Amino acid sequence: MAEEHGFDQASDGGHRLCVNNCGFFGSSATQNMCSKCYRDVSLHKSGDSSPLFSPVPLTAPPPPSAAEAAAAQPITAAVVVEVVAPPTASRCCTCRKKVGLTGFRCRCGTTFCGTHRYPENHGCTFDFKAVGKEAIAKANPLIKADKLNRI
Repeated sequence: MAEEHGFDQASDGGHRLCVNNCGFFGSSATQNMCSKCYRDVSLHKSGDSSPLFSPVPLTAPPPPSAAEAAAAQPITAAVVVEVVAPPTASRCCTCRKKVGLTGFRCRCGTTFCGTHRYPENHGCTFDFKAVGKEAIAKANPLIKADKLNRI
């Protein structure tokens, strides 16, 4: 089709396959090589065989002698404490139905489905009356006027 319209890929700087036959396209700016082959050739010519972003080898420093280690730092004991997170409940505590993200967390600390979310439906052990009384007592402190002296 290109021949019919008079287009020639080589003359207008179009896509040419890499001269190393790697399957990618090259350009005249990279000596008709793809970017990977051009980078490899230019690194080989410069004498640096390592790529620009090579990982740093992980080598441990030589261990110090026993006398140096004892003089450098006193030995201290460290205690490692593991914090175990409670597993997230993904099932209703009453009917064991999977609730996922739609589960309702009750004040008693368990998760329930939509049917058992109300305290009277799952036999909740949380004391709502005591919490309500405490909230009212904190919000409305008792105010007493000073006693008046009789004349």
